[in-house]
Amino acid sequence: MSASPLRYTSVKAVYIISVAAELAGVHPQTLRTYERKGLIKPARTAGGTRRYSAKDVDRVRLIQELTQGDGVNLAGVLRILAMQDEIERLNDQLEKAHRQVEDVRAEAREMVSDAMRRTGTEIVLYRPSAIEPHPYASRRRARS
Repeated sequence: MSASPLRYTSVKAVYIISVAAELAGVHPQTLRTYERKGLIKPARTAGGTRRYSAKDVDRVRLIQELTQGDGVNLAGVLRILAMQDEIERLNDQLEKAHRQVEDVRAEAREMVSDAMRRTGTEIVLYRPSAIEPHPYASRRRARS
């Protein structure tokens, strides 16, 4: 498969079907078919007119590459797109978790700094070595 994961830049739905079809290099009926099969989900205006985003256009290009270039049928494309969507969702979740970890670290650093300022002493964090035995390990063995 030659398709690479895409990071979509714009999800704002601004293109009408004819413009989106032209940008993607397909016929407007192809967009309707892809929507009917669940491959794309364009936004709708209050009047019901389809509106496509740059992400939708990129997705149509990917569908074309998979079907025409790699010989994948539409059922296969649907599975590939579902996996790609899941990867994107998980990446977003991972990025959020990384941000939360960084926030906690920053808060902990600030708390340590505050404690040092209040006490006027240096705080040294102790982390036991992985090879160092537990302090009570020898007592447990001695009793057995």
